[in-house]
This record gives sequence, structure tokens and C-alpha cells, in this order.
Amino acid sequence: MSEQKFSIKVASFEDVELATKWAEYEGWNPGLHDAKLYYQVDTSGFYMGYLGDEPIASISVVKYDEGFGFLGFYIVKPEYRGQGYGYQLWQHALMHLDGCNVGLDGVVDQQGNYKKSGFKLAHRNIRFVRKGGVIESIEQADAENIKPLSSLEFNDIKKYCAAFFPADRHAFLKGWITQSDSVALGYVENGELKGIGAIRQCASGYKIGPLFADSADIASALYLQLICHVSENDDIFLDVPQVNDDAVKLAEQFAMTQCFETARMYTQTEPDIQLQRTFGITSFEIG
Repeated sequence: MSEQKFSIKVASFEDVELATKWAEYEGWNPGLHDAKLYYQVDTSGFYMGYLGDEPIASISVVKYDEGFGFLGFYIVKPEYRGQGYGYQLWQHALMHLDGCNVGLDGVVDQQGNYKKSGFKLAHRNIRFVRKGGVIESIEQADAENIKPLSSLEFNDIKKYCAAFFPADRHAFLKGWITQSDSVALGYVENGELKGIGAIRQCASGYKIGPLFADSADIASALYLQLICHVSENDDIFLDVPQVNDDAVKLAEQFAMTQCFETARMYTQTEPDIQLQRTFGITSFEIG
């Protein structure tokens, strides 16, 4: 019998759904609707490696514009690891982002391998977790300032979020804050948007992300309103940039514990984004 050939193809939406399922097996805990929302950003930015007819490896290299892209979903099925298939897929897929500054959130133990491919460490991100339910002991101040994002002008939301990401992704943002099985809120003061937060259902529990705010108090107010939508039996996850001390303190204030971390890395200069106002990262897979 001849040896099966390894081939690489641009992924279909069904392939992306499969990669999302693999991410669930890896413990990355994707959202229920992540595959659809991610795929719509760049339908040419997902690749699948096949051994014969069997899909065995995945990667996403989403291109936001000519200057910036983000890498994620780099997964090889366990039984095929260490045989060079993942690296072949990696090299092929990165050609899609030729000339771009590329970001990723990689598992820390792979940081050395990413450095060999030209990625440089910017900072670490920490995933925190706690059980859901209302926190009765902490006053939910400023609740009257919090509005559903659906009641606000989208252009105001888009303008506010521009400070937190190095490329325009308004179509993704619109889909993200209106997805099913989620709640998205804004903090408005004197008619001006001062913070936004969203929580979505995942394979296990719920993730808050993004959580952007002009102050720790506003971030706390949004956090408290978001978790009201989660039962006491469900886990709540929050992904925090470690360089934002106030964000780490917020997680600890609400008795969240560390359960995972990633290395945020870029191939070029670290983008000028508002990490000190980032209390919750939108997504480890797409930035």
C-alpha cells in the first residue's frame, strides 16, 4: 500500500466547525457560535491539512487588512503530532499573511517554537475562572448607566472599540455583540460611551469578552451586570492581559482563580492598543 499523501486546502466552513471541535477537545473552550463569526472575517484565512482524505491539522491566519493578521486554531490531531505535518501547514498558511504584522495567543510551552518563526513576546494573558451567580456582597454601583449595546448607535460602539484593536473589524464586531446565547452591554455617562462588555455561552460555561472600560470601577460595574445572566452552577471565564494590574485585581476581587495562560506575540512591533483599559480580551483565537 502506498504512503498517504499530506495535502493542504483552504478550509470550508465545515472544516472550521471541525477545528472548533478540536479546540474544545484541547480545553480551549470555544463559544457556541465562534466558528461562524470567525469564518466570516476572512473565508480564505483558514487552512486544513489532510493525510489522504482525513483532516488531521488546522490553522487560522485571519487577515484583517494589508497590515495586520492574527493566527489561531493551530492544532494537530494527537496521533499525528511530531511528524512534521503541523509545521508544513504553518509555513503554508503564513504565506496568506505575507507582509503583515501577525499576532497570536500561543500556549506558553510553545513560545520557543514561535520565536523561531519570528514571533516576539509582547505580554502574557491569564485566564481566570469562577462559578456564576450574583455577587450579593458587592454593591452594584452605577447600574443605571448600563444599557444593552443593541440600544446604542453602532457607530459609537465602533468608534469606542477602535482603540483596542490595530485594524478595522466593524463587521466582526457587529456580529459578535449580536450573536445568540450572549449578552452585550455598554456603560454610558453623560451621553458618552465609557465601556463595553459581552458574555457568551461556550462549550463549558460562559466567557466574558471583550471587557473594555475607561476605569476599573466601570469595568467592575459591567462585570457585575454581565454575570447576573449566568446561573450559579456555570463557570465564568475572563481572559486578562497580565500587564494591566487593575484587570488582574478585578479578577481577584471577584474571587476568580487562574486556570490557563497564553503568550501574546507579534512578528513586528507591538501594536499601540489600549491594554490599560482592556479588562477582558475578546478572543485568544482571533484577537
